[in-house]
Amino acid sequence: MLPREVVGVAEVPGGPPLRLVRHGGDFIIMLDRNELMSSRMSGSEVALATMALARLRTAAAAHVLVGGYGMGFTLRALLAELGPDGRATVAELVPGIIDWARGPMRDLAAGCLDDPRVAVEIDDVGAVIARGAGRYDAILLDVDNGPDGLTRPANDGLYTARGLASARAALRPGGVLAVWSAGADPAFTRRLKQGGFDVDEVRVRARENGKGPTHTIWFATPA
Repeated sequence: MLPREVVGVAEVPGGPPLRLVRHGGDFIIMLDRNELMSSRMSGSEVALATMALARLRTAAAAHVLVGGYGMGFTLRALLAELGPDGRATVAELVPGIIDWARGPMRDLAAGCLDDPRVAVEIDDVGAVIARGAGRYDAILLDVDNGPDGLTRPANDGLYTARGLASARAALRPGGVLAVWSAGADPAFTRRLKQGGFDVDEVRVRARENGKGPTHTIWFATPA
C-alpha cells in the first residue's frame, strides 16, 4: 500500500484550507476528508471545455472564462481547441493552487499557464464575472463539488438568481454558461431555467475512458 504524502497546504479566503496530496504518481486535492479532484480522473473536466466550445458558433476565436484552475485539465483541453486568436482568462481565488501548478504539479500543468493566450486573475470568479459585462463567449465554472459553496460559503452566490443574472450579463450573444457538479441538482436546473436560460444537463463519466463516477455538467444559454 503506497502512503499518501501531503506536499502542500493552500489557504482559502473565507473557507478551510486545501491540501495537495501525492499518492504514488497521482495527485489529489482535498478539503478536510473530501477529495475535490484527482489527477486520475479528468474526463468530466475535459468535457467541460470541449462540450462548451462545441456549443459556440465561433469557438476558435472565443474568449473563455475558466473558474477555477483546479489541476488544469479544463484549461489544457480548452487551449487545444482554441485558435491563435482565442483567449482564456483563469479566475483562481487561491494563490496556492497556481503555486502548485508551477511547483509540484508542473509536469501535469505542461506549461499551460505560460501560453500567451492565457491570463490569470487571482480573484473571486464572481467578482470577475460581475465586472465583465458582455466580455465572454463562455464561462466555465468548476469551483465547488456542485452548485453550492462547498469550498467556501461565499461561493453560494454564484448559483443564486442574482449570481446567474450576473453570469448571463457577462456573456456575449450566443454564449454559454457551463457548470460542473459531482451530481445532479434539480433545484439548480430550475433556477437556471427561471433565470432565462435554455438548459442542457449532461451526464459525463469521470474518467476519459468512460469509466468511473458519473458527473453532471449544465450547459446554459440565454433564451
